Amino acid sequence: MKRLIVLFLLLSTAAVCFASNKDKKKDETPHYRVGITFRQFNAPPDYDWRGSADHVLSAIIWYPAEANAEEKDIYDADPATFYAGRAAKDATMAPSFGDYPLVVLSHGTGGSALQMAWLGTYLASRGYIAVAVNHPGNNAVTGYTPQGFVEWWLRARDLSVVIEQMLEDRRFGSKIDRDRIGAAGFSLGGYTMIEIAGGITNFEPILAWCNKPENRASCNPPEFPDLVNKFQAMRNQPGIEQALEHAGESYRDARVKAVFAIAPALAIAFAQPSLQAIHIPVDIVAGDGDTIVPPPANAEYFAKNIPGSKLTILPGGVGHYTFLDVGTDLGKKNRPLLFVDNPGVDRQSVHKQVAELSADFFDKELSPNKKSKKK
Repeated sequence: MKRLIVLFLLLSTAAVCFASNKDKKKDETPHYRVGITFRQFNAPPDYDWRGSADHVLSAIIWYPAEANAEEKDIYDADPATFYAGRAAKDATMAPSFGDYPLVVLSHGTGGSALQMAWLGTYLASRGYIAVAVNHPGNNAVTGYTPQGFVEWWLRARDLSVVIEQMLEDRRFGSKIDRDRIGAAGFSLGGYTMIEIAGGITNFEPILAWCNKPENRASCNPPEFPDLVNKFQAMRNQPGIEQALEHAGESYRDARVKAVFAIAPALAIAFAQPSLQAIHIPVDIVAGDGDTIVPPPANAEYFAKNIPGSKLTILPGGVGHYTFLDVGTDLGKKNRPLLFVDNPGVDRQSVHKQVAELSADFFDKELSPNKKSKKK
């Protein structure tokens, strides 16, 4: 009898410990150290570079690194204007029992791949390979062109080429689960998410809207104060004319199984039937203090018209540029519009919250047990 009592106590203790460990595991998500590396991806010979002189797709890759990888602070330049998180350059990839899921990232208008570091580093720490591309003619690294700022639909093709190149990459290709590919983007990168998910751009109504005097300010970004006039003067050139002919085509990439759109812009570009035909999971996040891309006309419009999509509006005055990397003192001084948030907004806390939302979303929608259900 005594032996039975002891056995019962041991089993009871084990059960309690198991339940405790189970709850602990539920609360604690495993994290990897983060590696970072860079690529120059080639594109097909007939690629539309949108007036950019640099005919490669430059990209940044964040990935799970081995446990002893030495992470260091990453900045954009010297002197730096923004902080791009911590990562170990060219570190050895962490060993894995299976292949890693892939998430491609798309930056906002005039931004850069490195401005997606806050999201890329977090996804890598959660066991994803994340790769951000500098969109031709629309990035702060290789320069701006009018075509790069207007031919938005071609951004989805940039991501498709990056996916193709990543799958063929000597180092990463064999480590990627080809059935678990997602995409995430900010602002115009959020628009790109809708495109790659199957939304179709209707360009002419946007141009007509921009030609109205009261809307000119909204259509001319700081990088191109006279963008509309420049583009109108160029639109009959052969290359641009050909690009416009393909604006209304689908840029859906069937390899992308789910998309995460952050403060998505240009909802006016999509007619309702186009959005209602999207059939993959779409998660949308925006800030209630966004005056650059107001949620009612953009994020909320997308959420109302994309079947099964989920919308999260962050309260407390979260603005549009809160979703950029954290600015240094120099960045805040020289570019306050980009790096100074509304009172009470903690940019790093917002980044952590949104990054966790994205990883939880992809954990669910790119789960291995959902492979057979994807189309």
